[in-house]
Amino acid sequence: MAVIDVEKENKQIAKEYKELLRISYQTLSDDDKKLIRKAFDTAVDAHKEQRRKSGEAYIFHPIAVAKIVASEIGLDATAIAAALLHDVVEDTEYTLEDIERLFGETVARIVDGLTKISQLTSEQDISLQAENFRKMLLTLNDDVRVILIKIADRLHNMQTMESMPEHKQVKIASETLYIYAPLAHRIGLYNIKTDLEDYGLKYTEPDVYHDILNKIEESKEDQKAYIESFSKIIRDSLDQEGIHYEIKGRPKSIFSIRRKMKIQNVTFDEVYDKFAIRIIYKSDTANEKFLAWKIYSIVTDHFRPNPVRLRDWISSPKSNGYEALHITVMGPKGRWVEVQIRSERMHEIAEKGYAAHFKYKHGDQAEKGIEIWLNRLQEALENAEGNAVDFVEEFKLNLYSKEIFVFTPKGELKSLPKGATPLDFAYSIHTEVGSKTRGARVNGKLIPLSVPLKSGDQVEIITSENVKPTIHWLDYATTARARSKIKSSLREEKRKIGEDGKEILRRKLKQLKIILNEKTVNDLVVFFKLKTSLDLFYRVGIGTIDNTMLKEFAAARSNALVNFFKSKIRKSPAPEEVHRDEITHKYDMLVFGKEEERLTYHLAPCCNPIPGDDVFGFITVNEGIKVHKKDCPNAISLQSNYAYRIISAKWIDSSQQEFTAVINLTGLDNIGLVSDVTKIISNNMHVNMKSINFDTDGGVFSGKITLIVKNNNILKKLMDNLKKINGIDKVTRI
Repeated sequence: MAVIDVEKENKQIAKEYKELLRISYQTLSDDDKKLIRKAFDTAVDAHKEQRRKSGEAYIFHPIAVAKIVASEIGLDATAIAAALLHDVVEDTEYTLEDIERLFGETVARIVDGLTKISQLTSEQDISLQAENFRKMLLTLNDDVRVILIKIADRLHNMQTMESMPEHKQVKIASETLYIYAPLAHRIGLYNIKTDLEDYGLKYTEPDVYHDILNKIEESKEDQKAYIESFSKIIRDSLDQEGIHYEIKGRPKSIFSIRRKMKIQNVTFDEVYDKFAIRIIYKSDTANEKFLAWKIYSIVTDHFRPNPVRLRDWISSPKSNGYEALHITVMGPKGRWVEVQIRSERMHEIAEKGYAAHFKYKHGDQAEKGIEIWLNRLQEALENAEGNAVDFVEEFKLNLYSKEIFVFTPKGELKSLPKGATPLDFAYSIHTEVGSKTRGARVNGKLIPLSVPLKSGDQVEIITSENVKPTIHWLDYATTARARSKIKSSLREEKRKIGEDGKEILRRKLKQLKIILNEKTVNDLVVFFKLKTSLDLFYRVGIGTIDNTMLKEFAAARSNALVNFFKSKIRKSPAPEEVHRDEITHKYDMLVFGKEEERLTYHLAPCCNPIPGDDVFGFITVNEGIKVHKKDCPNAISLQSNYAYRIISAKWIDSSQQEFTAVINLTGLDNIGLVSDVTKIISNNMHVNMKSINFDTDGGVFSGKITLIVKNNNILKKLMDNLKKINGIDKVTRI
């Protein structure tokens, strides 16, 4: 083992510390410097006996993380101190109480959040990924700096992973691509996101990574010469206008080149925009926009622009604060080149994300500004009681989604994720508007709620007091906010119907001389193969469980004791339960993916899922689709390591399914007949009318109505009520 030169190491530690103060993005006061010094001294003392796998002193890791936090993310002294101390409680004798006593409550809270995340991801070999990330994302509620420091910690770990065993490298790299890179993207930390993606690729697909890296190196000189020839052409015009600027070439990241090669199915040489040219100009706030378009005009005087590739994020900044003008032009030698035009302020925001955005907006109160961003992310965290895998997937959708910009009827601009529907738009205005949505007009035309919106659409929501969210709305909604609000609305609706159902059940059981108590409820739940008492009450409320079935339950109950003794005497196997077709014929059906397809599958023997369990499908190599419970012991490692082979799956529950039924009515025409028919249908809370067609000929009335109903019993009751209308002769189902 090499002999460690302690004196040399100490000099290096002192040098790193000085550099940390020097490169800090925020202006540090004397008090700030004292706080950082104290944190530094504490960390040096706490980690003095520790070394990393590479053999270097452990303290270099917290200093490196603090440098990323201070310079690349641009956070304040509190965050820098917390970054220096982020491993102290977990790895050394120091307790959280010590940190609070020495540094106050805020630093202690951030360190506590970081310690909790760290314990989550290192407790076991298999990554409890989805649950860990959910808990990690929920720490956003405490302090957003927890996540920002965690991203910095992850970046430094990725930079120093060489000495780790290969399986750990792959696991950590997969996690990084799975959640940390999307998070960095959402916060606007583009440089860090790019680094995380490139390092992720380096360890998950090393051959691909090194192949592209070598090709980039080979074409470096050629690229430099090309950027120079491009710049030369526009430099004179920019100088003539007295614009202070610099032109930089920026190679595309290895990860994004790899993504393009995969998506477009092309080779490295066929990826045409492997680099972008940035024009960064000096400007005061008042002239920023004017100068951006002036530079645009100069560039397009010399090079022909691609009209469909103009991106104006100056007039409408991205929701993570990004501002710039992107144009794609035909450069020298007939090559397409992306040109990014941004002011020094915009450039800083693109590099530092929210810290820079709020430094410019709020001056020294940058920290308060970050809270605004936190509130935006909060929406994605609202539905925290769902299962972890869905939660993380939904959260990721919101993180990575590209944006569209749509207008309200009054001309206000709203930003939504790409693929958002009018229903998402309605919920983005207000929960009340969303839950009362009856329809939408886009650019003056009525369109279905399921049609995705496009940038520039003007959207008007039509509301009605009589509308309630239905289970189908989940197929139309794409944003986490809309989906969580619809789910909670459906739960509330189910609870209300359940309360009515409980009273109906009490009355019906009373007629059968059975008292409704806890034991009876449990017996009913078991008898009808349900999961909870709410499922039972809800089904009674909507009429899926009717008198006949309850009589069968009463009969089975009175015979149960006799059967029990008979079976004991005979020693014969217990008779199978009667198959309750009305209840279970749909409940036992498993469907896959968003399209709810019926595919061939096997139930996994490790967790033996049964109808009604929360499940997912895993596409195996040789055995087709295996279905696992979401809380299966193997689920987490499958989710973590083979996310691309996971397919969503669910058991369809009869009470939530809706069916289309068409009925014919005939009779003698009289005044008010149509009104009576529609009144009876609209008074039935579990029936929706899809289409209606009435015709009269020579005093004879005929009608055809298409209805959406939950089950046969409801339809029978409705038809019986329609038969009672004066003038109606026949009511038949087609």
